Parts: sequence; structure tokens; C-alpha cells
Amino acid sequence: MAAPPDMELSPTLSLELLPTDPLLLILSFLDYRDLVSCCYLNRRLNQLSSHDPLWKRHCKKYWLISEEEKSQRNQSWRAIFISTYSDLGRYIHYYATLKKAWDDLEQYLGQWCPRMISSLKESVREEDLDAVEAQIRCKLPDDYRCSFRIHNGQKLVVPGLMGSMALSNHYRSEDLLDIDTAAGGFQQRLGLKQCLPLTFCIHTGLSQYMALESVEGRNKYEIFYQCPEQMARNPSTIVMFITGTSYLEWFTSYVNKVVTGGYPIIRDQIFRYVHDKDCVATTEDITVSVSTSFLPELSSVHPPHYFFTYRIRIEMSKDALPENACQLESRYWRITNAKGDVEEVQGPGVVGEFPVISPGKVYEYTSCTTFTTTSGYMEGYYTFHCLYNKDRFFNVTIPRFHMVCPAFKVSTA
Repeated sequence: MAAPPDMELSPTLSLELLPTDPLLLILSFLDYRDLVSCCYLNRRLNQLSSHDPLWKRHCKKYWLISEEEKSQRNQSWRAIFISTYSDLGRYIHYYATLKKAWDDLEQYLGQWCPRMISSLKESVREEDLDAVEAQIRCKLPDDYRCSFRIHNGQKLVVPGLMGSMALSNHYRSEDLLDIDTAAGGFQQRLGLKQCLPLTFCIHTGLSQYMALESVEGRNKYEIFYQCPEQMARNPSTIVMFITGTSYLEWFTSYVNKVVTGGYPIIRDQIFRYVHDKDCVATTEDITVSVSTSFLPELSSVHPPHYFFTYRIRIEMSKDALPENACQLESRYWRITNAKGDVEEVQGPGVVGEFPVISPGKVYEYTSCTTFTTTSGYMEGYYTFHCLYNKDRFFNVTIPRFHMVCPAFKVSTA
């Protein structure tokens, strides 16, 4: 007896029976691993998955290969993907992000800090990284290794790639260490067990370290500044000011801050002052803005002593009338810590100077403060007198600016 019409089964449509164009469109949505798997299903899919335009997207997504670079190599997109994967395949989830960060940084340095470009070192080979792992008897994270396949840090020079900081009696400039220098500084001592230095300052001896294992209360691959425990009986007990949770996050967030103008360029150096865009106040024709920075090398957790530096910019509008030129007479500060304790400071000038401000002119200076709490804020005003009317005095608002210590961990050693 024949089956009812509504019980008849529709013929199964096989993917490989589709016309070429829609099938290529479907394949274009596949990831590189699935595209490779198609090569082993049947002859037709093998032929179509080798269609060169399918590999263009993957070359651009994972290896950042441009049309110009493809032309220079004189290879197909598929051949480029395969050859690059054979060399850098273990880094496929990190390479594009880190390569873009390095490219953006080089382009920015070329424009604003050209002499720093010459300090960057060429990439290293896989066997060089393997040799370092054998030397320190510890595995390096793949994102860290990947960065060294692009650039092997920098030479030990000044200024350092990882930023500078300058006060009247204190200077810091951090270099990004090459792999051999970093390996030479690998630590096994109490307080820094299995920690690898990422940066180094020639002037202060300061380093940022990465923990290669979860020991002494640290998380694996956490990045930090060390802070000796001044009140501990064991002098090697270390408190950590945390600066990153992984190399990828640590490096790319720093580069993003640099290339977006988040850190100012001063005398051909990157200065790690953070500016809050809302921290600006204008009084008449004068605008005051503030940037701040935490200095771990001058801070301690026990006893609590958190050191901050701030950079103030005072600018008169270029559209101001010439007769509005004036001179700074004095300053007033209201300083409040996290407990609500208030300290008031008043005195002549700023950092021993009495700057004159005229239309279009800028005056900048750097000073510092400390808190016994992990955060606090400052606000106040400057008193100016007019140069063309000596009897006229007026106050210029200094906007409230906050300073916050980064997260830290107390040593368990």
C-alpha cells in the first residue's frame, strides 16, 4: 500500500551537491580549523577549501597580512597562512593583538619620540625562548613569548619604553627588558620566588615582575612592583602593587594609553601621568588642569605611606586681552585623605616660582604629596595679581583631583 502524501520523505540535500558559489559563501564563514577539516571530507570540498580568497580573511585576521605584503611575498593567501602558522601557530590567539600594539607604538614613537625607535631590538627565534625556559626551568606564558617574536624588548638606555617620572630629586625611566636580561634577573629568593623581571630602571633599580607560578600568595602571570615590608622581621618579605593580570593585558593597556595621548610626551620621553578629562577648571581666561601618578618605589604599605606626584598645567586663553596678563602670587591647598582628615596649606608662589601668564602662554610644574590612606584628593586655588592693575587680585580655581593607590597584596612569606 502506498504511503500517504504527507508521509513521503523529502530527499536529503547533501552540502557537497550545492552549486559552487553558495558553497564557497558557506565556507567563507568557517574558521581556519574547520576550513582545514573540510579538506579531508571529500575531493570536492578539498578543492573548494583550497580556494585562495577564502584564506585572505584568515591571513588578515590572525597575521595582519596586508595586500602590499602579499604582493611582496609573491605567494597565495593560503600559502602565506600555512607558512606563518607553521612558525607562529602556537600564538594564533595573541599574535594579531600584540602585533597591532607594537605597530601602533612604533608609528607613534616615530612621530613623537623618534630616538626611542633605535632602542628597540629585533625579534628572537623559538629556540631562543626554549633555551630561556630550560635555563630558568620554568615555562613562559605564550602571550609573553609571542611579544618577543615581534620585538625583543629594548636596549638598556634612557629614556625607557615603559615610561618616565621626574621630580626635583627623583628620576625614574623604565626599559622593557630583552629576553636574556630578563632571564638573568629571574628570582628564586624568598619573597620573589619564580618571578621574572619585565622592566628595569637604571637609576632606581626598580623592576616590574611577572609571577611564573602561583606561589607566595601571587596568582600565576600576575605583574607587579615589589614593595619591601619595612616592619617585617624578614627583610625579604615582599608586598605587591599589582599592575596587570597577564602580559597581554599589561602591555596592550599601556600601549593604548600611550598612543591615545593618555600619557604626555615631555622632552622626547613618555611620562606616566594620568589625566582625568573632567579635572579641568576655568576662571575668567585661565584654565587649570591636573594629571597624577602613583610612585611605588617611594611608597610602602607597612607603615602606610602612599606617594603621589601631580603635574599642573596653567594656561591663559590665546583670545584673552593683553591687559589681562597676570602673575601668580600664592597658592592655597585643601588636602583630604580617605578618612576625611583635612590639611590646609598656604604659601607664596609654586615650587619657588612666581610665573607670569599672558594670552596663549602655558606654565607647567610638578609637585608631590603623600597620604597615610590608599587614596585622597586635593583642591584649592591660586591667587594672581594683574600686571597692568597692581591693585587687582583674583583667585583661580584648582579643580579637585583624586589620587588612588593601585591594588596590592600583602606578602604571605
